[in-house]
Amino acid sequence: MKRRPARSSLSLAGFALLLLMQAGVGKSVFGQEAALSADQRLAREIFQELIEINTTHSAGDTTRAAEAMAVRLRLVGFPDSDVQVTGPGPRNRNLVARLRGTGRRPPILFLAHLDVVEARPEDWSMDPFKLNERDGFFYGRGTSDIKDGAAILIADFVRMKQDGFRPDRDLIIALTAGEESGGDYNGVQWLLTDHRELIDAPYCINMDAGDPQIKNGKRVLRTVQATEKVYVDFNLEVRNAGGHSSLPTKDNAIYRLAEGLGRLARFDFPVRLNDVTRTYFRRMSEIENDPPVAAAMKSIANNPADAAATGRLAQDPYYNAMMRTTCVATMLAGGHAPNALPQMARANVNCRMLPDDSPAEVQQTLARVLADDQIKVSVASEPLLSPSSPLNPEVMRATERTTANLWPGVPVIPVMETGATDGAHLRRAGIATYGISGVFIDVDDVRAHGRDERIGVREYYDGAEYLYQLMKALASTN
Repeated sequence: MKRRPARSSLSLAGFALLLLMQAGVGKSVFGQEAALSADQRLAREIFQELIEINTTHSAGDTTRAAEAMAVRLRLVGFPDSDVQVTGPGPRNRNLVARLRGTGRRPPILFLAHLDVVEARPEDWSMDPFKLNERDGFFYGRGTSDIKDGAAILIADFVRMKQDGFRPDRDLIIALTAGEESGGDYNGVQWLLTDHRELIDAPYCINMDAGDPQIKNGKRVLRTVQATEKVYVDFNLEVRNAGGHSSLPTKDNAIYRLAEGLGRLARFDFPVRLNDVTRTYFRRMSEIENDPPVAAAMKSIANNPADAAATGRLAQDPYYNAMMRTTCVATMLAGGHAPNALPQMARANVNCRMLPDDSPAEVQQTLARVLADDQIKVSVASEPLLSPSSPLNPEVMRATERTTANLWPGVPVIPVMETGATDGAHLRRAGIATYGISGVFIDVDDVRAHGRDERIGVREYYDGAEYLYQLMKALASTN
């Protein structure tokens, strides 16, 4: 990291942060303030503030987090008109902030969500709503999903303002509510519907996807998420007359459903690659250390019909999910009394469809595989269909250049997200979206949504520097 010139005077924000540090906030991994640069201290303080504001759907408040971040931006000179806390309800508001540029080029949107999934203190080995720093890791709910990204965006905006950087285009931050809970509380969907002018841009950089990856302690990969699978739930239901359990019949609702689910468990949707996944497997084949796996990747990039290659890759759940639509039973219910034959048996089947797959075709496939007309298949949740984003040369060049500058030798590879993010709302609305997180994640230690969620301390600080340089690369005319 290049050290920037010392500032000539202490700003109002600097004074406020100094008070925080004197109160004990911002100790480094070594317990010494001097071990961190001013920018790293700022990034840590913002991270701690966000982690320690509960933003769960049940008891939390994203509005409080949004307002806290708005205060930090206003303290360093962002005008009120460029820092707005807005949303559909008192506890689920978003922060939208704009760093004004010359207007030479269209704006860029940067996205992260403020809400987090539930975390019961009794399930954790520490308080999930405190930033705990231990053994080179930051622990706390949201450290990896995705308050690290939100904190980094605010810290980098503050840094740019203090540096006097003026981009050649407006840079917009949207820190949003409702990504984890969805429904009417989704902040991105609300902004697109009610205040699109605040976030409208040709493309978005989404911090909630595209994590750079660590494997066996080595930084191996910088991903760019350009598309994601489509989430849809199906109800499978069997009904019959039931009766007394002392007089069982072969026509049992639970057995019928179980036999159908057994057939589904043995079924695989066909392999089908798109431009992103084809590029992914081709480039991964060049860095994969296992020769048979590398050969399989290279083969399916050229010929997805290679059954031997796809069979080898399908042994890895992640590679399998990258190649095809997947459907899996996730919930079961049935019967109404322990001494009665079941009149109903029901299962939820969760599907993650390829972006160009059709919900109707998937439903028809499920019915065919279940092979029982007594098992009724219906859509339980309307899918949010969204197209893939074309690989933008401007985004890819800036990402590759920044990666080479900070992490020489780490390849940049496009990926398809196998889960779901708010990028789907943006792509559906015509805003191309690229998942580019700055914080390296150990692929064998993913704790998002889980117990003792954590990220590396060094990885967090490096991620803040990475996004700072990436923002400047995207907002400076070459």
